[in-house]
Amino acid sequence: MRGVGEVFETDVPARLDRLPWSHFHWLVVAALGITWILDGLEVTLVGALAPALKGPLGLGLSDAQIGLTASAYVFGVVVGAVVFGRLTDIFGRRRMFMITVGIYAAATVASGFSWDFWSFMLFRFATGMGIGGEYGAINSAIDELVPARRRGFTAVAVNGTWWVGTALGAVGSTFLLDPAVISQDWGWRLAFFTGGLLAVVILFIRRYVPESPRWLMTHGRHEEAQAIVAAIERRVERRTALPPMFAPHPKIRLVGRTRTSWSEVAITLFKTHPKRTVLGVILMATQAFCYNAIFFTYAQMLTRFYDVPPKNVGWFILPFALGNVLGPLVLGRLFDSWGRRPMIGGSYAISGVLLCLTGWMFAQGMLTAETQTIAWSVIFFFASAAASAAYLTVGELFPLETRAMTISLFVAFGTLLGGVGAPALFGALIGQGERGEVFLGYLLGGGLMLVGALAAWFLGVKAERKPLEMVAAPLSLASEERR
Repeated sequence: MRGVGEVFETDVPARLDRLPWSHFHWLVVAALGITWILDGLEVTLVGALAPALKGPLGLGLSDAQIGLTASAYVFGVVVGAVVFGRLTDIFGRRRMFMITVGIYAAATVASGFSWDFWSFMLFRFATGMGIGGEYGAINSAIDELVPARRRGFTAVAVNGTWWVGTALGAVGSTFLLDPAVISQDWGWRLAFFTGGLLAVVILFIRRYVPESPRWLMTHGRHEEAQAIVAAIERRVERRTALPPMFAPHPKIRLVGRTRTSWSEVAITLFKTHPKRTVLGVILMATQAFCYNAIFFTYAQMLTRFYDVPPKNVGWFILPFALGNVLGPLVLGRLFDSWGRRPMIGGSYAISGVLLCLTGWMFAQGMLTAETQTIAWSVIFFFASAAASAAYLTVGELFPLETRAMTISLFVAFGTLLGGVGAPALFGALIGQGERGEVFLGYLLGGGLMLVGALAAWFLGVKAERKPLEMVAAPLSLASEERR
């Protein structure tokens, strides 16, 4: 193992980016990207399980207590993101994504064994910590293992799978809460047990995902990084030929190091890359406000203004979820071909304009429950790509040594700045029963997405198809190679 402080040359990044797309990359996407499905499943399940949790066969929770447990989950996400994001940069991607999914599995199963309000809130907080801890570890590992030419599409598509979990939660809850299918004192508990079982399966699959060679090379473990890349190349060559080499792999010179201090993180964010920091905060906060405002008040809108029975709300979520899944899948490749700035700016702008237009149509009484759902599905076809691109942006615009920490900080800031107050604000507007008041909320959400579009256009970075080390120079880069 190379010593800390020793200068060495490495071709690890070039060899990883040279690899053709293969079964190995599908393994990475499946084993790590499942996090978003779990998060979507958790959020949807708890919302759908609220009536059962309040009933005599549940925990007898009040509406206020249901809200507090949701807040505990969100607070857990924020705490988990910051704590485990820091640990991911110190101890590695693989170790942390094994630990965080283990925490999620234990906590969500424990949620099913809750016996009162306080135990349930504690377990929901712990579940949120596991999910929040996943954000930095998973996005870092995917960015660092996927070839540069496919990084944009992969990151956008993976982040969009949150809505697969939403759809699963919506459909699953209709069966688990049906007394004709299962006893109601066990239905809501089995919902949590199912999430825990899925996490255990994921834990087994993740054993086959290696540590990020990029993380290893910057922590004085160059020989390990080379060995892992060689093993990946052998795995790929069993099924796919490697591209021919007409010149040696380009190399970079690094200085072995251990951990990155908080002062280096602060310097990176506020001195070295202040414009990128502003961009990341704006993109994360604006999409969080838009999403949380609409999604967490979805059922209120349908029941209050369109008289949709509560038991049928889940079926209206399905087309909404479909639009959210299709957006990143259909538009994702354009983030690598057309480029980051036009696609991020365009997806934010289109979703913002459509949100304002839909709000006006709603205020004029021009929509039904069905057409309102179609309008939401179209809006979030673009908004889902925009939100996924926000995670892509904060994941690739900062040095490797701070990647997990910066992703986690932006997730936390975006959640606190844009996500916490949005459901309460929209809920209050809907509660007044005035369409004009709700329209003002739509204008605010749409306007914020337009702010995100302007930020992407003026502050965006051309990161498409570029190695991560070219997008943001590693802190461990030898001084003679810095420009």
